[in-house]
Amino acid sequence: MLILNAQSISKSFGATSLFREISFTVDEGDRIGLIGPNGSGKSTLLRILADQIEPDSGEVAARKYTRLSCVAQDSEFAPEDTVRSIIQEALRRTGVPESEWEARLRETLGRAGFTDLETEAITFSGGWRKRLAIVEALVQKPDVLLLDEPTNHLDLAGIEWLEGVLASASFACVVISHDRYFLENVATQMAELNRAYPGGLLRVSGNYSEFLEMKQEFLAAQSRRQDALENRVRIEKEWLRRGPKARATKSKARIDRANELIGELADLGGRLQTKTAGIDFSATDRQTKRLVELEALQYSAGDRKLFDGLNFAITAGMRVGLVGPNGSGKTTLLRLLSGDLQEDAGTLKRANLLKVVYFEQNRQIDESLTLRRALAPDSDSVVYQGRVIHVASWASRFLFTGEQLNQPVSRLSGGERARVLIANLMLQPADLLLLDEPTNDLDIATLEILEETLLEYPGALVLVTHDRYMLDRISNVVLGLDGLGGAERFADYSQWELWQAERKQQKEQAAKPNAKSAAPPSSSKKKLSYLEAREWADIEDRIASAEDTLQQKQSLLEDPAVAVDAAQLQSALAEAEEAKAAVDTLYARWAELEAKQS
Repeated sequence: MLILNAQSISKSFGATSLFREISFTVDEGDRIGLIGPNGSGKSTLLRILADQIEPDSGEVAARKYTRLSCVAQDSEFAPEDTVRSIIQEALRRTGVPESEWEARLRETLGRAGFTDLETEAITFSGGWRKRLAIVEALVQKPDVLLLDEPTNHLDLAGIEWLEGVLASASFACVVISHDRYFLENVATQMAELNRAYPGGLLRVSGNYSEFLEMKQEFLAAQSRRQDALENRVRIEKEWLRRGPKARATKSKARIDRANELIGELADLGGRLQTKTAGIDFSATDRQTKRLVELEALQYSAGDRKLFDGLNFAITAGMRVGLVGPNGSGKTTLLRLLSGDLQEDAGTLKRANLLKVVYFEQNRQIDESLTLRRALAPDSDSVVYQGRVIHVASWASRFLFTGEQLNQPVSRLSGGERARVLIANLMLQPADLLLLDEPTNDLDIATLEILEETLLEYPGALVLVTHDRYMLDRISNVVLGLDGLGGAERFADYSQWELWQAERKQQKEQAAKPNAKSAAPPSSSKKKLSYLEAREWADIEDRIASAEDTLQQKQSLLEDPAVAVDAAQLQSALAEAEEAKAAVDTLYARWAELEAKQS
């Protein structure tokens, strides 16, 4: 049943048109993931649906008595606000009887992990403020929940909590997100706001991976249409050059049709022309292998010990994924590595003349600056990798137009500001990159370019991110912080996740007063980790594919032409052995995963 109905809405800010005459509906039970390039108007569309701003044209209608809750990108609270007062005010606005406040408050906050209801919200980390903002929306029992980049600042545990909330929710939701795993797990429909599509919006039933398949098919069809149009326009232009007489009715109609085809081709070509940001970090020519060594490092925040005897070394080429719950000290460790903070005890030894570049989480740009001055503070050019580049060319590399150069930074979207900061970062050659939540506000296309760049970067880097896909793809070492002063090194994120689950299980067992120490291992069902569950979901398809490959390789051995050629036969035998080993490995992994959940 239809809840929200936006028809033919358009919105511009000054001379910049975000979208024109798009339509967007929300039905009961919908979980819609909304994506699109930075600056395409995603947040603006969400605010129009929430009735916070008016469209320039078109209409938005909501079903009678529909309750909407909206969580903005940035979660801010007044200094005097406590957890209790924030939630009570939300309940008051909703009209919930005061007699029900305490029960609903404790139920919702308990599930979200809040224990002290009198804590002032301003003292929370960004992740816990985001949790509180989401809880504030949830207690209002919305019919539609609108979320703008809810995974920004949430730690990995917080993201999994939110996934569980949305997956089991009775309300509909629209979520703007660049977190690909999150969209894969939550969305039942995907919508992309992009001028590349005829109506400015492509909407597909299914999760993120299904959307990518449909998008590819759509763009392929558009490309085929473009090829056909080019052939037709070439013929029509040739006919026009021969100078047909426009007085004849048939000739005039064909001239009009030819002009229509030329216009359609220009429109299609303009929409399908895509640009990508040119991101390329510069490394120094340092030959030193060991860049930073931590020995028995200790650091405390107030009366809480974040690191207690931390031993770790960062070497050239190492890509460290730094993980841990909110408040465990991830940003603090980056600031220790950068030299912004001094350790309490132990040693932190840096290589001589080590060049460190730090991309901060709470990065800010002076909003009074123009884009020109933000990109090139001192002149109309920058020096990149020893070359002088005009600011207009440098801006174009990050998808900014010449018209934007004289606009104030305050007019830029969050993702566009992030691109400005990355542009500034690239001008500084580094031995060690420290990246604190670099994915916040970036669109998916720019994220993919950033990932490719980090994979090719020859220096070392330490990456803090809530984006599990990026962690899996980039890091070759994971350093996990437990928030209690301890740290462990892991080969990848899935090992860290399994370690976390085992520790949680041990704590729960220890907390049971009558727990039997000799309980048989088969009495408790093991749970697959997030990545293992994803692996289990498609392992049978991978086995089938591997067996097909093995069959093809074995059939080559029966080919008479191969059998009489020693070189071909040897190569075919080696490929068949490799294919058989791949099948055996997959079956062994299948058995291992099955045993874990049986």
